[in-house]
Amino acid sequence: MESKYEINSKIFKALGDPNRLKIIDLLSCGEKCACDILENFEFTQPTLSHHMKVLMDCGLVECRKEGTWNHYKLNTLNSNKLVLFLMNVVTETEDCICKEKECICKNNSIN
Repeated sequence: MESKYEINSKIFKALGDPNRLKIIDLLSCGEKCACDILENFEFTQPTLSHHMKVLMDCGLVECRKEGTWNHYKLNTLNSNKLVLFLMNVVTETEDCICKEKECICKNNSIN
């Protein structure tokens, strides 16, 4: 089973592409047809399909077909989980990972 760090690192890797970040921003306004998304970029439909596949594979985007067109929307549950994960990583909390073990330097201090 993949750890929360492995799962989320795949999502962050997917978001490491500026075009994919822009796609997420576009989808934050609501569901969009592939043709509407494509209007915001200077790349081809196959390139858009690749970006959408990456975003769907990591669970941030969902797709439904309507005729010959694909309609995409954010998976808000997974998006919210990602935001919470990042907030927990950068915020000291009671269940912080560093509180799971005693600091090595405290145990091996040099006098």
